[in-house]
Amino acid sequence: MSIPAVSKLPAMHYSSKSDIVCAMLRELIISGELTASEPLRQRDLAARFGVSQTPVREALRRLESEGLVVNDPHRGSTVAASRNGIVQDNSLLRAALEPLGARLAAEAVTEDQLRRLRELSDAMKSNLDDHERYSALNREFHFAIYEAAASPMLLSMMRLLWQAMPQGPKVTRSHAESAAQHDELIDALAARDQERAAEITRVHILSTRHMDDEIGGG
Repeated sequence: MSIPAVSKLPAMHYSSKSDIVCAMLRELIISGELTASEPLRQRDLAARFGVSQTPVREALRRLESEGLVVNDPHRGSTVAASRNGIVQDNSLLRAALEPLGARLAAEAVTEDQLRRLRELSDAMKSNLDDHERYSALNREFHFAIYEAAASPMLLSMMRLLWQAMPQGPKVTRSHAESAAQHDELIDALAARDQERAAEITRVHILSTRHMDDEIGGG
């Protein structure tokens, strides 16, 4: 595998270099940049990340325990294969987990959290033509719902899944359509209507597409 050189590891608040390498490799795998069955040679990865082979070896062991990497005595470490593809798995998991998050949020959301969601929705509607700003607000909106669900486990899993979408979900609808769905979701949350909140979210997520040619705001 020929891995292009990248800048050295960024200054991040991790406890060790292996933590940083693990986080970066995890994102590359989940995003699909490293493909199924692709060999993960320690020397190449060490050169790419500007570290010795020791933190790479430790990171690969950790990712193997997570199921993202397969280690074979003869072939070495490779990216684990998925029937649907890891990127598609990401989309399917979001479609399953985000409606659950909306259902939990409808039960637990506070008035302050609803106010924040409305503020974010209004800000998104004021930035429909600014994709970068809209995407940042969209991410904050979705995570405000995950936080309102009051489930640390769900929040942790959603953070992992969104790592694969550095520019946000890619969708077939316009920003304006997404913003309208957001408003419907806020209304359902405010009404404490768990089933409607979950259904609106399910429809919202199912139009997400992990494609490079169409970018919207989920």
